[in-house]
Amino acid sequence: MKIFIATDHRGVDIEKELVDYLKTMNVEVITTKLEHHDTDDYPDFAYDVCQNVINNTDSLGILICGTGIGMSIAANKVKGIRAAKCCSPDEAYYAKFHNAANVLCLSMSTPLEKMCEIIDTFINTKNAEDERHLRRIEKIIKIESGTYNEL
Repeated sequence: MKIFIATDHRGVDIEKELVDYLKTMNVEVITTKLEHHDTDDYPDFAYDVCQNVINNTDSLGILICGTGIGMSIAANKVKGIRAAKCCSPDEAYYAKFHNAANVLCLSMSTPLEKMCEIIDTFINTKNAEDERHLRRIEKIIKIESGTYNEL
């Protein structure tokens, strides 16, 4: 499994620690090649990671910014991405199991240990295979593609 990870300027130090943690899980970790500077823009990093997730089957993304909200909003504009801003392992579980999320967004205010718990849950949770969740995910895909007409 490949994990693409990026952060804006606020998370450069934490990103390094998360990369080290991810490497202990025997996953391939790929950091963005975009350069950081004091006023970098989180949408650039979100787009870079999301393009890589879309172009690499069975890969996941992790995005970190001040709140995780900006990254989530930007990531969800990329067709095929289901990004979830998660604050707990439970949220990460449901984002992945119920919604087949493929990008995890985190807040810089989350303690490192908790981030690792959230990431661990996200990576190790399988997507649901039962009809009701698949039906709902298909509706999300239809909304994204402009073909939703269920109402």
